[in-house]
Amino acid sequence: MQVPKPYLIAAAAVLLAACSKPPEKTEDVRPVRAIVLHSSDVDVNAEFSGEVRARYQSQVGFRVPGKIVSRKVDVGTAVRKGQVLMQLDPQDLKLGQAQALATLRANETNRDLAQADVKRYRELRTQNFVAQAVLDEKESALRAAEAQVDAARAAYREQSNQAGYASLVADVDGVVTQVAAEAGQVVAAGAPVVTVARTDEKEVVFGVPEDRVDVLRDVSDVRVRLWAAPEKVVAAKIREVSPVADPATRTYPFKVTLPATLTQAKLGMTAVVRFASKSAQPKIKVPLTALYHERNATSVWVVEKGAVRLAPVTVVAADGNDLVLGSGVTAGQTVVTAGVHLLKPGQKVRILGEDALQAPVPKTAPAKGA
Repeated sequence: MQVPKPYLIAAAAVLLAACSKPPEKTEDVRPVRAIVLHSSDVDVNAEFSGEVRARYQSQVGFRVPGKIVSRKVDVGTAVRKGQVLMQLDPQDLKLGQAQALATLRANETNRDLAQADVKRYRELRTQNFVAQAVLDEKESALRAAEAQVDAARAAYREQSNQAGYASLVADVDGVVTQVAAEAGQVVAAGAPVVTVARTDEKEVVFGVPEDRVDVLRDVSDVRVRLWAAPEKVVAAKIREVSPVADPATRTYPFKVTLPATLTQAKLGMTAVVRFASKSAQPKIKVPLTALYHERNATSVWVVEKGAVRLAPVTVVAADGNDLVLGSGVTAGQTVVTAGVHLLKPGQKVRILGEDALQAPVPKTAPAKGA
């Protein structure tokens, strides 16, 4: 009797299924990101980038109007006090000085003549040849002539000063940061033509967000390092906190005075300002993404022996994108920071990037004077 082919195929499939091994169950292992918790006594730990600027800089200009005939400096030129920066055409000023001198000489001549008249009329008066009224008139003319001499002398000195103002000189030692006029240009009195920055006192200017202004203004431990020389860190001091936000960046400008010992600082360099202060008790911080919220409870996932468990925590404060925990975890524990909403208690996990567990330990605030 011949068995139909479909029955043979079905029987073979049953035999093969009976001989094959049951499929192995694969364990569900979730990839996550995690960090190792560290405790730190640094209460405020913030860094801002700023620009090195001169504390004092002046826009200087000529005291008199005129045409510029020469420019003696360029941007970046180091100048000394009394050094000539620009020169005006002095011809008209010299003519005014010559005119004032001629007026002075004419008034001195009139005074000398009045003195001679007074002397002669006094002798005549002693001999009773002239009346007292005539002598009084001559003495009054002498006093008027002397006053005219004084006025002419003052006018001559003024014109002499005006002639000297044809040369624009530096008031202080510094460096030229801007030139706003060129030779051949006619300028008005007082118009800024050169900007000179003093190099004896420098500061770092940077912007601080509005939510950190009140916290940082009272920090006494301020450190500065230059981007060009990061190995040298120096103590600095907050000199000024602007009461008005910058209209472009909406941040509040801070000015931190640099010590004279930081000789490498040049105008325009980039500097990093670090604020730090110690808290009474060490604190543990975690990223905001590490928190897991369920039924009005706040927890974090702690990794132990390749699995996770929920650890209820207490949040006591916020520090930027980090949260300060008051209880529930201890330093040295590994906490999940990404993927917290895809986990369940006892879940096996695989930490992505083992180097993430070697997160740098937060630095404590350096001791004062270090």
